[in-house]
Amino acid sequence: MGETSERKLPVIPPAPSGPRPERGVGADRELGPDRGSSAEPEAVRDGGPPHGLDQVSGGAGNSGTAGSTLSRRAALKLLAAATAAPVLAAEACEPEGPLPASDAAAPSNPRARGTPADPDLIAPTVPWDGVLTDDEMRTVRALCDLILPADERSPAASTVGVPEFIDEWISAPYPSHEREQVLIRGGLVWLDTEAGERFGEPFAALTAAQQREICDQVRYVPDAAPEDRAVALFFDRFRDLTATGFWTTAEGMADLGFQGNVPLASWDGPPPEVLGRLGLA
Repeated sequence: MGETSERKLPVIPPAPSGPRPERGVGADRELGPDRGSSAEPEAVRDGGPPHGLDQVSGGAGNSGTAGSTLSRRAALKLLAAATAAPVLAAEACEPEGPLPASDAAAPSNPRARGTPADPDLIAPTVPWDGVLTDDEMRTVRALCDLILPADERSPAASTVGVPEFIDEWISAPYPSHEREQVLIRGGLVWLDTEAGERFGEPFAALTAAQQREICDQVRYVPDAAPEDRAVALFFDRFRDLTATGFWTTAEGMADLGFQGNVPLASWDGPPPEVLGRLGLA
C-alpha cells in the first residue's frame, strides 16, 4: 500500500493512460450497467434474486479452487445476472412482504414504536439477521482493508464495523438489497476462486500485493476486460459500500474533519477574511 501524509480520501479514477492510485484500491463510482437493457433474468423480473443465490450461501470457501461452492465461470454468470437488473429501481424501495418482527424490548424513545417502520434511533436494532458466512466475512474484511487501510489519521475499515455494515445492508429484506446480495456474494466467490487459481490460497490469506494484483484488473469499470465487467461492477459497488460505511462512523468523520452535527454555545458567523473575499465585509 502506498502512504499519504494527509487524510484518507476516496480515490479518483485515473485517466486510461494515467497512473494508478498509490493508496488503497479504488476508483470513483461507475454509473453501472446500461439502464436501457431489458435483458433481466426471469427471477429478477419476478422480484426474486437470480437462481444461484442458494449456491453462494455456502460461503466463499476455504480455497479458491476446492472450497468455493461456485466455479469461476458460475460466479461470473451469477454476477452477470445480478448486474442485468437495475439495482436502484424506484419500486424496489418497498419490501415485497411484511418485515420481520423486531426482538427489541420496549423502545427507549417514547416517541418511537421500535418497529422497522418506526425505528427507535436512540437505541437502534436491526430486525434481520446477517446472511454472510464466516468465510465470506473474512473475505469482506480483507477487501475492506485493501480499499481503506489504516494510516496515521484513522483506523482500517474493518476495525470500525464496515464489514458488519455491508452484511447488514445486503441482508435487508428489500428487492434491491436482495439483488445486491447476489452481486456481492457472487463477487466474493470470484475473489476466492481467482485467489486459489493464482496463488493457491483464499483471498483473505494473500499478501496485500497479491490481493492488489487480483483487484487491479477489476478496479475501474471502463478499464476492465469485457469478460471481467460483471466483476468490476461488483468491485465498484463494494467500494462504494465500504466508503459509505467508513465515512459515516465517528472515526471516518474525524478523518474528514467533518464539523457538522456538533452543538455550539454560540456562532459568530463567517470569519471577516471570508466575508472580505466574498465582497461582503
